Amino acid sequence: MASDASEIVLPGGVPAGKLVHLALPVRLTHAANGARGAAELACTFDVHPGGARILSSGAVSVGDLLTVERGRAKAVCRVVWTADPQSDLRGQFTVECVEPGRAPWEEELRQAPEQYLPVILDRPRTRYSITGMRRGGENRRRRHRFSVEGEADFRSISGHSRLEGQVQEISECGCRIAAGDLLAPGTDLRLSLNIFDISVALKAQVKYIAKNLGMGVEFQEIRHGDRPLLDYLLHKLKKSSEEFVKVEVVTEPLRALAAAAG
Repeated sequence: MASDASEIVLPGGVPAGKLVHLALPVRLTHAANGARGAAELACTFDVHPGGARILSSGAVSVGDLLTVERGRAKAVCRVVWTADPQSDLRGQFTVECVEPGRAPWEEELRQAPEQYLPVILDRPRTRYSITGMRRGGENRRRRHRFSVEGEADFRSISGHSRLEGQVQEISECGCRIAAGDLLAPGTDLRLSLNIFDISVALKAQVKYIAKNLGMGVEFQEIRHGDRPLLDYLLHKLKKSSEEFVKVEVVTEPLRALAAAAG
């Protein structure tokens, strides 16, 4: 569904959806049972008007309240996502400001530009991919696609109307989105994905429209700082699919034994 045609800009002059890969030192104070703990040093990975992704050596859980300070500015924030401690993102978590408009990094966010990097599909450590488009006779479905349920916000780069849809499949180089309003093949778009409370922003192009299935888009560029998040998400999906296959393999012999006993 379409929303406001113009970009929402906050009172400080920062677009509401702006997110910048920016390392800033901050102090964290945990609030538990009404008591304040000792302050600890941490660092942001990226910041936006309503929160940040942070790296800290301290333990946090989803739902924790933290006071985040930078200089004289501070804000009470709630932890909304934590990385798997066994992953490459261990120690990272995402917070959202409980008090809107009081992000301690507002000035730095206003001055820093958003940056996007090319999506490189043939990296040696890459293990995932999706779309089956052909370019020059080459089948590009080189890696596994993952079924998933997630949210997508997108808009044509040449337009302002923001649309919403549901992510049905994803890989390293593209995804399939179901939506009431679809964009024509060849349309360049800005795309924001939210899956497992992980947000990733990309520039992409619509490659095809699948009847009753939505549209297939190919990733062109990814926001600086979001590449590790996309890899983390795909690894999580790969691990879940492997565990599902193991369960299926184990249950098949059990079914055969039950049939023989019957």
